[in-house]
Amino acid sequence: MGVRLPGTVLAKQILCRSFLTTNQTTLISAEVPKGFLAVYVGQTEKKRFMVPVSYLNQPSFQALLRKAEEEFGFDHPTGGLIIPCREEILLDVISQLKRS
Repeated sequence: MGVRLPGTVLAKQILCRSFLTTNQTTLISAEVPKGFLAVYVGQTEKKRFMVPVSYLNQPSFQALLRKAEEEFGFDHPTGGLIIPCREEILLDVISQLKRS
């Protein structure tokens, strides 16, 4: 019997539903190395980042996932996981997580 954290459940819901949205996603996810997930950020042009799955448990990354849920729900328009923030914000979060 395991204990599930609410943030982990939220992350799994977002990822499962967004990865199952289109056949195009299957092609995209095939290019993602094991242990990583692809996220897209940017105001006008979406840039793809590979993020370690271990970041999903981190509160700062979960805040970004909540923003994605608020903006898109669980139905992302492109089938991929889009985080509605500027590229610099994601880079800042990743930088902080790498240091810890």
